[in-house]
Amino acid sequence: MIRARRARIVATLGPASRDPARVRELATAGADVFRINFSHGSQADHARTIRAVRQAEAAVGRPLGVLADLQGPKIRLGEFADGVARIKPGQDFRLDMSRTPGDAARVGVPHPEVFAALRTGAHVLLDDGKVRLRVVGHGADFAETVVEAGDQLSDHKGLNLPNLSIPIPALTEKDREDLAFALNEGVDWVALSFVQRASDMAELRSLVKGRANVLAKIEKPAALEALDEILDLCQAIMVARGDLGVELAPEEVPVFQKKLVRAARLRGLPVIVATQMLESMTHSPTPTRAEASDVAGAVYEGADALMLSAETAAGDYPLEAVTMMDRIITRVEQDPRWPELMRAEYPVEDADADALVAAARRASESSSTACIVAFTTTGQTALRLARERPLQPTLALTPNLDTARRLALAWGVEPRVVPEPTDPEHLTEAALEQAVKTGLGPPGQRVLILAGLPIGSPGAANILRLAHTPRR
Repeated sequence: MIRARRARIVATLGPASRDPARVRELATAGADVFRINFSHGSQADHARTIRAVRQAEAAVGRPLGVLADLQGPKIRLGEFADGVARIKPGQDFRLDMSRTPGDAARVGVPHPEVFAALRTGAHVLLDDGKVRLRVVGHGADFAETVVEAGDQLSDHKGLNLPNLSIPIPALTEKDREDLAFALNEGVDWVALSFVQRASDMAELRSLVKGRANVLAKIEKPAALEALDEILDLCQAIMVARGDLGVELAPEEVPVFQKKLVRAARLRGLPVIVATQMLESMTHSPTPTRAEASDVAGAVYEGADALMLSAETAAGDYPLEAVTMMDRIITRVEQDPRWPELMRAEYPVEDADADALVAAARRASESSSTACIVAFTTTGQTALRLARERPLQPTLALTPNLDTARRLALAWGVEPRVVPEPTDPEHLTEAALEQAVKTGLGPPGQRVLILAGLPIGSPGAANILRLAHTPRR
């Protein structure tokens, strides 16, 4: 089952979509990777959802990825005596460590790390920015603030500190338990929320130990300042525009989105653009025109994947949302200007392997080339090809099912599991056979084969072959 597009779709599963029959429908409609949000649901729910994805994978006949999205250290207010408090701009409002229920004058914040990070004049954003406070005084366990905007607060709303790094562990005890569970269930990707520094990713990698690929969610301004170091330690990133949009001015978000997509592409790391892509489809069978343009913009930027959140997890039209995203991506990639944009950002070749991959991309531009077939053990050869954004499809052949599932996130890559070739001739035969079988190599067409010798040894690709599929 081949999709006629290069950018991939990540669909979040939840109460509206985790039934096995619905997961199969979403995969058939074009979802490539399924996200499980560990902020909601039980581990038993998640185990059933993962089994549903594996059943759908068998039904559609192509590898599907599973992304476990850890909740992370979400900072929240305590409770109010009446469940809600009315406040007014200009009034004083106190944050403290007391467990006493709050009122219109104060509320508890059970996170000492917040007070350690505060500075006089800093802003505190509550409830996704609906309430804005300015700090006028602070200590180890309190902060005196002035209300600048907003008129209502309620129990357990989120708290953000724009432009401040909060000295809080990236992995909570809940995250550690969920991570152990997810790895035991065989997920393919693990996403870490609220990454602020490279050490956050280093800690995650030390726990994962290669049993899954790791992904950094960029949703804190502090992460933007340490971006290069974070990219050194992750295998993909997500532009998580929800919390990022709370802590950055609205006009800054699209600028940083482009910066993040560009940075990931230059490194050959898959990049997901996420949050509110087709938000109105949570309760509407069609998106707004602005949402369609937002999705299209991410495709024109060359993002590897676009993500649906509430639209598929809890919405009324999960199947329609995936179908619509598939339609928008496919239409953009048919635009005559789209290839020009992909060619305009070819990365600089910085290694012998990159030079060979770049040569494969250039050779694939011939009209007689049907596809590129990359043999890969770890997935690195296929990812190097995806970095080049070849306009012909890439068929990634691997003996490793885990590798194939992880490659479901990569731009333009069609992963398939095949037995490991025994020699170079067998390698060529397997490449042509799979090209024909998948429909990517019609009879009599040229196929480019990229592989490494000796066969089966992880390492850089070092041979590029030209072959032709048999004529009927």
